[in-house]
Amino acid sequence: MIEINKLCKSFGSLEVLKDISLTIQTGEIYGLVGRSGAGKSTLLRCINALEPYQSGSLKIDGTEIKDLSKQQIRELRKGIGMIFQQFSLIERRSVYKNVALPMKCWKYDKNIIDKRVRELLELVEISDKIDARPSTLSGGQKQRVAIARALALDSHILLCDEATSALDPKTTQSVLHLLRDINQKLGLTIIVVTHQMEVVREVCDTISILENGKISAAGAVKEVFLQKPKALMTLLGKEDHTYQEDGEVVSFILSTDQLDAIHFTHDQFGAKILSTSTNDYKGLPFTEVVVTTTPSKTEDLKNFLKEQKFFYYAAGGQN
Repeated sequence: MIEINKLCKSFGSLEVLKDISLTIQTGEIYGLVGRSGAGKSTLLRCINALEPYQSGSLKIDGTEIKDLSKQQIRELRKGIGMIFQQFSLIERRSVYKNVALPMKCWKYDKNIIDKRVRELLELVEISDKIDARPSTLSGGQKQRVAIARALALDSHILLCDEATSALDPKTTQSVLHLLRDINQKLGLTIIVVTHQMEVVREVCDTISILENGKISAAGAVKEVFLQKPKALMTLLGKEDHTYQEDGEVVSFILSTDQLDAIHFTHDQFGAKILSTSTNDYKGLPFTEVVVTTTPSKTEDLKNFLKEQKFFYYAAGGQN
């Protein structure tokens, strides 16, 4: 578990992180979202102790990062892998040697290195490129090699700094699918820095939206997209739309096999449909429905949604 409480970070007189507080559960895929300069990458570098912080607390599995010695920080980083937008592979070395490099630095036995490299290349589905040079690989293949290298030391945390920003949409999907698969197979905690909403919807369990060094919105991905906080709408480049209705506005999310509920809410509760939209969350399509009904029917509607275990949001409460 990663626990951050009131963390502040400055470069000279410029305060880039201001009272950041969040908790990342073990095995979770957590998104740090925001525009360039919001502080996302700086926060990521604080997590693996590449950047010191001036005040506040940052604990990994109960250990305060700023209290660690240089040797302890080195041990900490052994368990934290990182991948980048530009892959950061060594061009003159083969795929095998790129993945083996962290283990060589830690003086692992050659037989252990060989076994581990082959296991990792199979995990990221690129074992046929074991002897290839990075210059012969596509962007997606390079990122797969980078992921394998990041996991070489049995990392339990993977930091992804705009890892798909340089990839085309199809390749992005394949890399995100791989990250989700690795998360499920290894129980890996993954922290994703991105400005791409499709990345958030595809892999993240929880997100925090950063603006000017502060967290302006946070929560489960479906919850944040359902509530549409101002920070999200600003990031999407959309105006914050408020429905002018006499009754309470209720938003809820349905999977494709639950769409009949739209008609049921109209027939049973007199719900007026204000809008519908469909988006993918973790590879599965979900429809967001926004309705309003008379004040006398609102509680009945919310009770129905709760009984059916639909995720909903209304001014008076959420499920």
